[in-house]
Amino acid sequence: QKETSFCIGTNKLSFSDKEDTIVGKSQAILDMCKMIGQVAGTDMSVLITGESGVGKELVARAIYNHSGRKGRSLMAVNCAALPEGVVESELFGCEKGAFTGAEKRRIGRFEQCDMGTIFLDEIGDMNHSAQAKLLRVLQDGSFERVGSNEKHWTSVRVIAASNKNLHNEVRRGRFREDLFHRLNVFSMHILPLREKKEDIPML
Repeated sequence: QKETSFCIGTNKLSFSDKEDTIVGKSQAILDMCKMIGQVAGTDMSVLITGESGVGKELVARAIYNHSGRKGRSLMAVNCAALPEGVVESELFGCEKGAFTGAEKRRIGRFEQCDMGTIFLDEIGDMNHSAQAKLLRVLQDGSFERVGSNEKHWTSVRVIAASNKNLHNEVRRGRFREDLFHRLNVFSMHILPLREKKEDIPML
């Protein structure tokens, strides 16, 4: 695994890459950075939870920038911002004529991101059909474009994030339990600033 170095100064804690600067001195920040260092050099799927605005994408980028896939593609997809009928074609692509408006073949994010990392933000808002296809990608790396039965393969590391309690979503039948376990190989929960007030002066 790649060794990750930390720099703790008088006014910030950061990774060696300047773009990953994570400011703070609280125990929660220290623990979070240690966890990033533990998982970054692996290919594990990571599930990051926490309220909106706590820095989930910042943590995802820190993991990517200290992984063996740095230099390959990093794609961020906000699942909550995509209309339900577009999610599958956006992630997995589609063939010409697969649905109204599909005037040409589209290459999806997973195919574009082969050998890279994909960050799926607000994964709790993904519909069940897309969840099933994502599960297949996590299981064996295969997927089918919308409108096609031809299998394609990809090697992508998945980092997912949610501001919802996915345990509750599973219990309510809104999120697949098998997908949850595939994503939750390594989990991180980011506390809101009100629970680490000692970081406010630095910020």
